[in-house]
Amino acid sequence: MYRVGVTGGIGSGKTLVCNVFERLGIPVYYADARARRIMDTDGGLKEQITGIFSAEAYRQGVLDRRYVAEKAFGDPELLGKLNAVVHPVVRNDFNRWAEQQEDVPYVIEEAAILFESGGQGCLDSVVLVFAPENLRIERVMKRDDLDEGDVRRRMQHQMDDSAKIRMADHVIWNDHSRLLLPQIVQVHQQILNKRNR
Repeated sequence: MYRVGVTGGIGSGKTLVCNVFERLGIPVYYADARARRIMDTDGGLKEQITGIFSAEAYRQGVLDRRYVAEKAFGDPELLGKLNAVVHPVVRNDFNRWAEQQEDVPYVIEEAAILFESGGQGCLDSVVLVFAPENLRIERVMKRDDLDEGDVRRRMQHQMDDSAKIRMADHVIWNDHSRLLLPQIVQVHQQILNKRNR
């Protein structure tokens, strides 16, 4: 199965872009949402996360996301340990999911830290959704009810956009400088062309 990654900084509009790809008939694996579910249901992973953060990481068997985020985003070492245990489990889950998809030209993995985790190495093509920092901060503050400082702390753990642009195979500009839909359709066609070569 041909595999495409869609990534971008927090608040860049990845989910919106992926919703359009789904309308075009492309299945999308939302890595962050799947990771949240896996962290709540995978016994071995729950044990590892509790080992990193203490029993306070879970409340009534469900990950206390706010507690873990505060700890992880405030301590790069803890964040590294969390990513080291979560990413391999999510990668395996994505691979199983991708193999189950049938009669589609390609599948998409939507992941915020695709380049940071090295996940692009397992994909055939990567699409970056770009939006300027000030717009992303504004979106995330509204969406997640966070203050600017919280958003900036999370952004510090993501790779610089200019580096991502150089690494991506396709860039979709979600900065109000051009229409979004025609860009997505064009990238979809480019992926189909590349896949069929």
